[in-house]
Formats: sequence, structure tokens, C-alpha cells
Amino acid sequence: MDWCCYRFRSQWDLDAPPAAVYRLLAAGDEYPRWWPQVREAVRTGERTGTARFRSVVPYDLVVTVGEVRQDPAAGVLELALSGDLEGWVRWTVTARGTGARALFEQEVVARKPLLRLFALPGRPLFRINHALMMRGGRRGLRAYLAAPPPGAHSV
Repeated sequence: MDWCCYRFRSQWDLDAPPAAVYRLLAAGDEYPRWWPQVREAVRTGERTGTARFRSVVPYDLVVTVGEVRQDPAAGVLELALSGDLEGWVRWTVTARGTGARALFEQEVVARKPLLRLFALPGRPLFRINHALMMRGGRRGLRAYLAAPPPGAHSV
């Protein structure tokens, strides 16, 4: 087993139409408005960008993001990652009752030297760190969808 490989899966149930959730998740440069752990997201091209994030563990991760698939009809948004993490992330948004379910799936290899150095002893902490980041994102997105700040991206 490669201790630097991680697979994550989270499910967010949201009280908003699937199309609105998808549009917001597809607007990567808007993430810092609602996801506290996403410290910076910058669009560098039509289908590329960079992101810097940090959760509880006091280190930043910086990645370059490239769009692999954007399919609003299917509710799928897939991105390739390189930099401190290398791999992919996929959002799949589906209807759930009167709202939406956003499924987050990620498979990455840690490339940041500190993460690699502490891969084995730090693995449980890194997984908890990720879970807390996802909880912050879910809470932030729920609040943002309920009452976006003035001048924010309309969903």
C-alpha cells in the first residue's frame, strides 16, 4: 500500500435545486466565498486555475486544477489536480427530494514533502483534517445557498 495515496468520498444533502448547486460547484473561483478552508482560488485560463487550501493542520496545500469533464445535464464535474496533491476530484450532483445531493469523490497522491515524510504516522490525522475540511465546506455551502452575500455569484 502506498501510504501517500488517499481516496475520499463525501455526500452533501442540500436544500437547493440541483442546477443551482451544480453552477456554484462549477464556479471554482467562488469557493473562498463559502468554503472557509479554501483560502484562494484563481482562474488561470478558461478551464484551468490554482487553489490554496488549509484545514486544521497548519500547512497550506497548493494545486493546479484542470477541468476534465463539465456535464451539467449529468450533474458531473471532474477535475485533474497537480502540485501538492496529484490526482482527480469529481462532483456528481443529483436530485434528492426537493433539493440536491452533491457527491464528492477524490483520489490523490500526496506530493508535498512534509505530507510524504509523515505519511504513515500522520495518516489518521490527515484523514481527520480532510473530514473537518469537508464538514466546513458542506456547512458553508448550505449557508451560502440559503443567503448568498450581496454581489455574490447568482445561483
